[in-house]
Amino acid sequence: MISQLSVLTVITRLLVSVLFAGIIGIDRAYKHRPAGLRTHILVCLGACIIAMIQQNIGFNAIEMARHYPEVKGVLRADDARLIAQVVSGIGFLGAGTIIVEHHSIRGLTTAASLWVVACIGLAVGMGDYIIAVAGFLVVYAVLGFLKKIIRISPVRKLRVEYLHKVETKKFIDDYFKKNEITVEGVRFSVYKRDDEKVYTNVYSIDFGKNLDYVDIVEGLSMNSNIIKVETINV
Repeated sequence: MISQLSVLTVITRLLVSVLFAGIIGIDRAYKHRPAGLRTHILVCLGACIIAMIQQNIGFNAIEMARHYPEVKGVLRADDARLIAQVVSGIGFLGAGTIIVEHHSIRGLTTAASLWVVACIGLAVGMGDYIIAVAGFLVVYAVLGFLKKIIRISPVRKLRVEYLHKVETKKFIDDYFKKNEITVEGVRFSVYKRDDEKVYTNVYSIDFGKNLDYVDIVEGLSMNSNIIKVETINV
């Protein structure tokens, strides 16, 4: 006989969802991402609840068909209907974590982690613990360790306009060296503005592992001799 989910089963699945999402959420919060611990837990819990509701809908349909065979032909219980709505709906929440700032896009990984946490919640809610556990382990490994194992550094063109060539050039070189930024190439030009020479260097740089574009702009802008820092199309 097929019956609805027991109270113990419901509580167990909810707690497993909290555990898995909480660990992933802590990783995001530790890295100061837009969506942290509570957001990931709530998304996973919501997906888990929807999955369990979907299961109970299926159980109810089977029980009704068993007790009332005459309505069996008109009963419909699509196991994927609510789940499909969760998978597509989480995309709107994830989009809210994506930030475009100074030509730099941030939050894509967090948006993806929210989506995949919802999928883990669905697996837990449906009782597919093997899929849920395996999925959680792989997702956590990707978020926590993949970047340390495989480092892909973006090469960008960076234009820096500055005054007082010698001392400012030394500041820029020291900044790159301190932050482990590799200069792949540089183009140099100079023009006069109000009887003062303005120097322009266009660097092809390989970002340091602990920096992004915004960090570099802010760091270089600390020098009062630097007029402008910006990325340009390669």
